[in-house]
Amino acid sequence: MNLSHENLARAQVSARLGEAQQCRPGRQLSRAIRSGRRAEQLAQQARLALARTL
Repeated sequence: MNLSHENLARAQVSARLGEAQQCRPGRQLSRAIRSGRRAEQLAQQARLALARTL
């Protein structure tokens, strides 16, 4: 009986790992998009600050 519980736990962990690996590329893409947007915002703010000083 104890062995079947261990096997069930292993199967669940394996399934969760598989799901996490499938979701990871999407998360990386969304993170890259967000950081790209943030970089664009910072660049725009820098251009405005430079234009104000000139």
